[in-house]
Amino acid sequence: MKRQARAGGPGTLGAPAAKAVEETVDGGGEKPGAPQLRRRLGRGDLRAVPEARKALRELLRHWGRPGRSEVAELLTSELVTNALVHTDHDALLTATVSPRGLRVEVRDFVGRRPRLRVPNADDGTHGRGLVLVQSLADAWGVRVHAVGKAVWFELDGGAA
Repeated sequence: MKRQARAGGPGTLGAPAAKAVEETVDGGGEKPGAPQLRRRLGRGDLRAVPEARKALRELLRHWGRPGRSEVAELLTSELVTNALVHTDHDALLTATVSPRGLRVEVRDFVGRRPRLRVPNADDGTHGRGLVLVQSLADAWGVRVHAVGKAVWFELDGGAA
């Protein structure tokens, strides 16, 4: 797995941003025995978004420095929403806590890659999800699978 340090640049909306990484390796870096959340998300079922946030909140109850789990919840809900809104398939959510931090990935079964775009006022609430991920995650990217892809982010928990 490749990790990218936070790096600012044009169009980052004021905060340093994690660079996107594209992976083609089929290993998620999951460690056996690490605390983990796995959820199947039903096609188009937006009720899965608050359910995923609640399950992640439970997983991260004693994780990271203050405010870090709230960032993880926000970014997770963005990835889950994108997978359910922009594909016509089920998706899989996996969140893994390790000594290095938290890795969350949402896998869908559509090969079309997500596009990072600068939102504008006319779009309402659309177009902001990946901008938030880019701005708040320590690293993020897309991992290509034989069928579909996984969009992931990582957060360092820091000292609890």
